[in-house]
Amino acid sequence: MKKSFIFLLVAAAFLCSCAIKRPKESVARESYRPDESWRTAAQDQEAAAQVQEDRKNKEMTRRQNDSVSVFKKHLSEELSRSAHPQWLDSLYQSHDYKPFLLGQEGLKPGAIAEYLRKTELHGLDTNYFYLNEIGPRIRDLEEQQDKPASIKYQEKVKLELLMAAALLKYSQAMQYGLISPDSLDKNYFITTQVPDSSKIMRVFNAPDLFLFLDSIQPSSEAYRSLQMALKAGTGAINRNKEDAAQAIKLNMERLRWKNKPDAQKYISVNIPDYTLDVMEKGVSVLQMKVCVGEGRTETDPGGSKETPQLNSMIYSVQVNPIWNIPASIARNEISRYADRDPYYLSNNDIDVYKGGKRISSPEKIDWSTADVSQYTFKQRPGEQNSLGKIKFIFDNNSSVYLHDTPARSAFKKKLRAISHGCVRVEKPKELALALFGPGKTFNQIKSAMDRSYPRAKYIGLPVKMPIYLTYITAWLDDKGLLQIRNDIYGLDLLLYNELKSNQMIAE
Repeated sequence: MKKSFIFLLVAAAFLCSCAIKRPKESVARESYRPDESWRTAAQDQEAAAQVQEDRKNKEMTRRQNDSVSVFKKHLSEELSRSAHPQWLDSLYQSHDYKPFLLGQEGLKPGAIAEYLRKTELHGLDTNYFYLNEIGPRIRDLEEQQDKPASIKYQEKVKLELLMAAALLKYSQAMQYGLISPDSLDKNYFITTQVPDSSKIMRVFNAPDLFLFLDSIQPSSEAYRSLQMALKAGTGAINRNKEDAAQAIKLNMERLRWKNKPDAQKYISVNIPDYTLDVMEKGVSVLQMKVCVGEGRTETDPGGSKETPQLNSMIYSVQVNPIWNIPASIARNEISRYADRDPYYLSNNDIDVYKGGKRISSPEKIDWSTADVSQYTFKQRPGEQNSLGKIKFIFDNNSSVYLHDTPARSAFKKKLRAISHGCVRVEKPKELALALFGPGKTFNQIKSAMDRSYPRAKYIGLPVKMPIYLTYITAWLDDKGLLQIRNDIYGLDLLLYNELKSNQMIAE
C-alpha cells in the first residue's frame, strides 16, 4: 500500500513537470521568429529615394519643357524670315527641338563663320548669310560663360539657329543659285532644276561639314574663270572695273542655275553676243554670227519680238521653206505695206488665203478697211523668201526657229537685234553640214538650196540635236580676256534689282 502511494506521487510530479515546461517551449519557439523591423527601415529609405528620383525627373522634364519652349520661341522668329521655313522646322523637329550643330565635335562657330565669309568670292553679300549677326552672337555666347544656365542656353539657341539658317542658304546658293530665272523673264523656257530639299539639307548630316561645303562649289571652267576675274578686279575694254565686277557677279548667278547642257554635242546661241556655236566635247567646232529678236521699244514695251531663252531638240529642216506669216506680222506690217502698194504681195511672192482658199487677186482688197484676221498669208519659196533657203525646226511654244535670210548685209552690223524673234544664221549650209554630216543627205540639201526653181521639202535629222538659246553677258574668252556684252533685253538689270532688293549681291 505504501509503495503504491509513492508510485502515484512520482507519476503526479512527472505530469506536473510536463505541464510547466510546455509554455516555456511555446515561448522559445516564438523567440525564433525573424525580426522584420530592418525591412521597414529599408523600405522607407527606398521610398524616400524614389520620391527624390521622381522629383528629379519632374524637374528635368520641366527644364526640358522650358528649354523646348525657349527653342521653339527663337525658332519661330527665325522661320518668319526664312525662304524655306518648313525645311528648318522639319530639321529641328527631327532633333527634338534641341541644338545639335554647336555640339558637334570639332565644329566651332568661328570656323563656320570664316568659311561663310568666302561668299564674297562668289559675288554674294556676306550679310545675306547673317555674318553681320553671327559674329556678335559668338562674342555674346563667350561673354555669357559666368551667367546662369538659362541665359547661356538662350544665347546658344540664337547662335545655333543663325548658323543653321546661314548654312541652308549657302547650300542652296552653291547648288542652285538664289533667284528663280523664270520669275524674272516671261520668255525664259530653259529646263532648270528647282531646289531639291533633300540635296540642300545634306549640309546638316554630312560626316564632314567643310568637306561637303567644298564639294558643292560650282566647278565649271566658265564659273571659275569669272571667279578669278572678280577676285583680280579685272576690267574690260568696254567697261570700267566697277561695271565689269557687277556684270561678272550677275553672270556667276546665271552659271549657278541648274540648266546647263549635258550632251557631248549641241548648238548654243548667245543672244546678247549675236553668235551661234556648235559645241562638241566642250569646244566650239563651228561659230557664226546671228541676228536675234528686237528688244523692247516705245511702241513695243512688252518685248514681243525678243528671242526667248529656251532649250529643245532640232529634229528636222525644211529646205526652200514656205513662210507661214504670223498673224501679228500680217496685221502690223504686211497688210499695211499692201495698203500702200497694191502689188506689194505679188511682188514679194506672198499668197493670200481666206477660208483655206487662195485669193487670185489680192491687190483688189482694200486693206485699210479689211478684217486682216480673216486672212492668212504665205510666202512662197525663192530668192525673196524671208526664211532664205533653209530653216531648222525644233519644238517650242514661242514659234521660233533658226533660218537662213536673203538680207545678208544684216550680218555686217554690230548690233543685230533686228528680227521678230527667230534666229537668222550667217552660215546655213555649214550648220546643215554640222547637223547631218557629210554624205548623201547633205548633198541633197545643198543641191536643193542651189536649185533655180525651188520646192519646199522636209528632211528629218538622223539624230536629234540639242539646242540652247541663252543669255550670257560676261565671260572670259580663250585668251583669258573678259568679254562683256550689252544688256539688250534689260535682263541684267532685272536680275541685279532682284539680287539687290534681297541683299544678296556684294557691293
